[in-house]
Amino acid sequence: METWEAIRTYRAIRSFADRPLTEEHLDRIIRAGRRAPSSKNTQRWDFVACLDREHLRELSGVGPFAGHIAGACAAIALVTPTADDPDRQAWIMFDLGQAAQNMLLAAWDVGVGGVHAAVYDEQLARKLLGYPEGRRCDLILSFGYPADASELEAPLGRGGRRPLGDVVHRERW
Repeated sequence: METWEAIRTYRAIRSFADRPLTEEHLDRIIRAGRRAPSSKNTQRWDFVACLDREHLRELSGVGPFAGHIAGACAAIALVTPTADDPDRQAWIMFDLGQAAQNMLLAAWDVGVGGVHAAVYDEQLARKLLGYPEGRRCDLILSFGYPADASELEAPLGRGGRRPLGDVVHRERW
C-alpha cells in the first residue's frame, strides 16, 4: 500500500476477529513505532506488547473508552519517562503520537486494524504492565484483524473531516 493510500483510507477499528496476529505483522508494527522520529532522537519510549487474552481483558479497565482492548489480538502500551516540566512533557507526548501513528499505519498496511485508548487509571496500568517508577503509560494501542474484513476496503463515509478550506491558512490566518 502506498503511504498516501494508508493515510487516506485509515479508520479506527475497535472490533476484532478472534485470531492471533502473525509474528511477522506484530514485529512490523513494533518496528514501525521504534522507527518513529523523536525530538533530538531521544526515543523516550518503551513498548509493552501484550497478547494474553486475560491480560487484555484486565487492561481494558484502564479507562472508560478502552473496552476494545479486551477483544483485541494484541495491545501495545507506550511507556514514557515522567516529566514535571510541561514543555518536556509536551515533547514526549508529541514523539509518542508519532510512534503511535507509525504503528497504526504500519498495521493498516498489512490488513490489521487498530485504535488508541487513553489511560485514565495509571495505577492500574502500572500494576498490570509492571513498568518501573519514573515511567508512566498514557496510551495503549489495540490491534487485530477486523471482525468485518470489509472495513478494510469500505468507501470513506461522508463528513468526518473538516473541509480543507476551513483548516488551511496560507501565509497568515
